[in-house]
Amino acid sequence: MGEAYAKNKKAFHDYFIEDKIEAGIVLKGSEVKGIRARRVNLKDSFIRFVKGELILFNMHIGRLETTHHFFGHEERGARKLLLHKSQLAKLKKGVDRDGYTIVPLQLYFNDRNIVKVQIGMAKGKKLHDKRNDLKEKDQKRDIERSMKDY
Repeated sequence: MGEAYAKNKKAFHDYFIEDKIEAGIVLKGSEVKGIRARRVNLKDSFIRFVKGELILFNMHIGRLETTHHFFGHEERGARKLLLHKSQLAKLKKGVDRDGYTIVPLQLYFNDRNIVKVQIGMAKGKKLHDKRNDLKEKDQKRDIERSMKDY
C-alpha cells in the first residue's frame, strides 16, 4: 500500500471499523491528475449499492487549471468501485443482514501506480463511545506531554 493521498479521519471518529478491503475505482484522466495534485477530499463521502454495484458518492476531486473544460469532470460526481463478485456479495450481506455501513477510509496509489480506495465495513458509534474516544485521546496527549517535559 502506497502513501495516502486522502484520508477520512471522520470515519474513524464516527464508526467502529470491523474489516478493511482494497477496491479499484473508475476514474477519468483529469480526475487522476487532480488526485496526484492532492486536490481530493473524502470527508463527507459515502458508499452505497446501486443495481448490484458499489458506488462512491460525494468524494471531491478538484479540477486543475490546465484541464480543458470539455475533458473536465464533475468534482463531486458518483464513481464506480471495482471489486470481485465474492467481495461484493460479502459486503452486500453485511449491509443487508448485519446492519453495517460501508465507508471509504483512504485513497492512495498502489505499487503499480493505480489509484485504490481502502473501504471499511463499519458499525456506527453512539455519542458516549465518541466521548470515550475523545477522553482517551486527550489522556494520551497529556501523558505524552508530561513525558516530554520530564
